Amino acid sequence: MRHLLLATLIAAAALLPGVAAAQELTFPSSFRQQTIATNGTKLHVRVGGKGPAVVLLHGYGETGDMWVPLAVDLSRDHTVIVPDLRGMGLSDHSPGGYDKKNQGRDVAGVLDALKIDRVALVTHDIGNMVGYAFAAQYRNRVTRIALIDAPLPGIGPWEEILKNPLLWHFRFGGPDMERLVAGRERIYLDRFWNEFSATPKRFSEAARRHYAKLYARPGAMHSGFAQFAAFDQDVIDNRAFLAAGKLDMPVLALGGEKSFGTTMATVMRATASNVQEGVVPDSGHWIMEENPKGTIALVRPFIAQSN
Repeated sequence: MRHLLLATLIAAAALLPGVAAAQELTFPSSFRQQTIATNGTKLHVRVGGKGPAVVLLHGYGETGDMWVPLAVDLSRDHTVIVPDLRGMGLSDHSPGGYDKKNQGRDVAGVLDALKIDRVALVTHDIGNMVGYAFAAQYRNRVTRIALIDAPLPGIGPWEEILKNPLLWHFRFGGPDMERLVAGRERIYLDRFWNEFSATPKRFSEAARRHYAKLYARPGAMHSGFAQFAAFDQDVIDNRAFLAAGKLDMPVLALGGEKSFGTTMATVMRATASNVQEGVVPDSGHWIMEENPKGTIALVRPFIAQSN
């Protein structure tokens, strides 16, 4: 009876909004997982579903595993491609190439390998920066793009955003910093998961353990720091993209209610001509952990318009 009661409570908890169960970080067997050589590196990629293609790009502190709920939902009528970015998750820890312009080419190589020409994009955090760089370089390959809760280096209110003391990690890196966090990856990452959440407990213990283990892999923290160290080059590249003209595909700019909020639309209106804005309610930065249902409700109808 005691075991039955415990099982019932666990099952009920898994149904609560914003509560991530451990299995939600695992893609179902309907998704194949493969390693794709692209642009001088190798990316770990999941592919599932059938229909118009959509690429989901994750950010720092997570991997492509963050997208499981959205990927499963979209795979009902889309081909869903979910890579781990260069140097993150199960992708190779390349010695360089972490500027987002180059990582945009990583994405193009993945699509070429899969023989997919045009895609919609859904991006979060660092994934916003890679997704924007991909869209700016390959404008005829992107049908629409939803960017969620992170700025773009050099675009819009970038200089003001940099003044936020919560973003000290943008300049944190180098060999001494790697020594400081070696063996303490969980402590370092907890800071992000806690401070950037509206409700930290919604970023589950299972998810924290899952990602901390991946970021403790050899070379993982070095690669993570390299994502931020490339921002100065990203500023130069993004301003060159903007000089070539604003994006003209439909853009959905989403911010967490307790995070970027409508500032995401301000960022994107500086570099895109067709911007819809939205706010993920009851959420900080970690939208798929804090309010996955609310995020899906905003993203799905926008992506469906590319069918």
